Formats: sequence, structure tokens, C-alpha cells
Amino acid sequence: MNKPIIGITMGDAAGVGPEIIMKSLHDPLVYESCRPFVIGDSKIMERADRFVQTGLQIRSIQSVSEAQFQYGTVDCLDLNLLPADLPIGQVSAEAGHASFSFLKKAIELANAGEIDAICTAPLNKEALHKGGHIYPGHTEILADLTDTKDFSMMLSAPKLKVIHVTTHVGIIDAVKMINPERVYKVIRMAHETLQKAGYTSPKIAVCGINPHAGENGLFGYGEEEEKIIPAVKQAQEEGIQVVGPLPADTLFFRATRGDFDIIVAMYHDQGHGPIKVLGLEAGVNITVGLPIIRTSVDHGTAFDIAGKGIADEQSMKEALRQAIELAPKRV
Repeated sequence: MNKPIIGITMGDAAGVGPEIIMKSLHDPLVYESCRPFVIGDSKIMERADRFVQTGLQIRSIQSVSEAQFQYGTVDCLDLNLLPADLPIGQVSAEAGHASFSFLKKAIELANAGEIDAICTAPLNKEALHKGGHIYPGHTEILADLTDTKDFSMMLSAPKLKVIHVTTHVGIIDAVKMINPERVYKVIRMAHETLQKAGYTSPKIAVCGINPHAGENGLFGYGEEEEKIIPAVKQAQEEGIQVVGPLPADTLFFRATRGDFDIIVAMYHDQGHGPIKVLGLEAGVNITVGLPIIRTSVDHGTAFDIAGKGIADEQSMKEALRQAIELAPKRV
């Protein structure tokens, strides 16, 4: 059996994560292509199934070796950190701490070679902080716990891929943080990631910071010339097929048309906005630069609809698909 083993972290138990996991694992095609199991809390997964009514059985396990990976049964590595009556749709320190613990356990299993990839359900940043873990999000936790210095967030939708130079910082801080070294490293990460995914010579486009990419100094204070152009030239000299900086207002349209394989965005909303316009259910978040494979849904905990059984699982299924595709192949 050489199908990859995928550890699915439950995320924030008060949100829709458990529900979309149950809905995704109700699809037999998932089990045909991988060996999935959940890292979380069996009680919460059982409660989630009462909302979504898949009829799947939850099987509590204490180690990956106990997992059976059989369709119809959801193996759950049960950390038993939460009460059965945890309030739904509310920020909770308990749920925040548990979501961190689920991810930490997944990282330990990946580092030990027991799983091939991690697929994460959403966590809530406020709950995470209340639980004593002060991180902006999943990406930064993964980088910290794997001692990774150079990493980036890549968003992937059917017609568009975007990788970010900066992410969870304010716009003024983002501009300060952008420099030629960082831009070059992100271009390189984009190139290498797509090559591993089968692109022989990925076509990369780099966004400008200012409107019209500065338009030769008309807008801004020369940020493109100082922070971006040296990085693009360095990558080009190494044979990477990259152009820019280009105006962001037209660049994303050109990429969806097929002109480019991936866009390097300078800051969070520059990259996230266009992806999410294409549909939250289609987007997947991939952390690039880690020693392990991690994919995630590209939406939040959706507290407003948690417990109603109506959350869309398509982003989770796509995240699983990409985890399977990117995972190292077992022999």
C-alpha cells in the first residue's frame, strides 16, 4: 500500500472544521487516493456528524499504527483536550489551545515520518491567542515549530496561483519589510514549488507595490526600483522565467487567462482578494518552504454557520487533493 498518509488537523472545534472534515471523508474517492485520519477530538467529531449526518463511524485511536483507513470509518487520533459540550460558534481559550495542540502533534508525526502531509481545518486567531499561543496563523506556527526561516504562503485556485512576499502584517509594515532579498527568495520558492509539481519552466509574474507598478516614479517613492527590480533581475540571470514588477490591477486577469503560472504578490490583500473573488470553496492555502507538506482550506472558522451542517466542504476536498499530489511518494 503506497497511498500517502494524510493527517487532517481538526482546527478550532467551535467552528466548521469538524463538519467539513466529516463531509469530505464521506466521499469514497478520498480513500481511493490516500490514507486519511483526523488529529483532534473524537467527541467533537461525533458531534459534528450529528450536524452533517454522514453516518460515518468515529474510531478513536492513540497512534497512527492503530488506524485502519477504511471508508465508512473515520480514524481520529484523540488528544482528548475538549469538553463534549464546548460552545459552538464562540471564541474559546480551550478551543484555541486545542487547535494549536492538534497542529503540533501533526508536525511531530510528519517529522517522524509517520505521515506524509498535513491538511489543516481552520483555526481562529483570537481563540489561539486566548489559548496562550501568540501567532498570526497556521503558517507562522508551522515555520516556528519546524525551525523554518524562509517560507511563504501560496494560494491556489483552479485558474490562479499566488505566492506572498508578506502576509499577516499591516500595509505600512508590509512595505517596510519588502526588500530585494525577500522578493528574490519568494520568486525562487515559486519556481521550485511549481517545478516539483511538474511545470518544466514556470512562468512567474511579480506585482508592483504602487498603482501601475509606480509608473516610472509617478506613484510612490521608487519602491519598485529599490525593492523589486533587483530581485527580478537576479532571478532572470539564473534562468528563471520571471517578469515584473507589473501593475496588479491587470496582472491577475492576465494570469487567469493563462499568461502566467503564478503571481508573486507583495502583501496579504493584494494576493488574497483576487483568489477569494474566484470563490472561497475553490481556494487552497499551501505553506511553501517547509520541510513537510501542508495544505489548508482558504477560509475561516465561520462561527456564524457552525453547527448548522451547511458549511461547504469543497475547499477541504481540494486541500486534500493537493496534499496527496504534493506528498512524497511511498515505495
